[in-house]
Amino acid sequence: METRTIVSSVGLPLGAAALGSLATASGTQSAWYRSLRKPAIQPPPVVFPVVWTALYTQTAAASAVAQSRMTPAEAKTYRRKLAANMVLNAGWCWSFFRGHRLVPSIAVAGALAASTVDLARTAGAASPGAGKALAPYAAWNSFATVLTAAIWRKNR
Repeated sequence: METRTIVSSVGLPLGAAALGSLATASGTQSAWYRSLRKPAIQPPPVVFPVVWTALYTQTAAASAVAQSRMTPAEAKTYRRKLAANMVLNAGWCWSFFRGHRLVPSIAVAGALAASTVDLARTAGAASPGAGKALAPYAAWNSFATVLTAAIWRKNR
């Protein structure tokens, strides 16, 4: 497996996780976040680190498999898509937890969900298994969009 495949597949999700956690760490304990009215669909706090660890791990593994089955040009395009996806991923944390910007956070979450569906489709064209492995990430980001919108509706 090529070095850039490993670096992008592992490094980009790891970077997004690290950058996102910088915004989220104090954000989930902030007075602002605690003051928000949460919708009934809000999972318990313990769910988030478990789910995100699994999703980042699956994304790294699926991305490595997919890129290893792509042409160099396809892999380059995939890496760009993965990088954009991870920027959106970390960006949501900064928009929501640090920026306290609910409406822009809905837009970022929606863009992230669409980006993740495209990432799964692109990976699936090279490796159906890799595409399927990214499906939970796409589903979770779609749910996150709905959840962010529901939080906004309860806190207008």
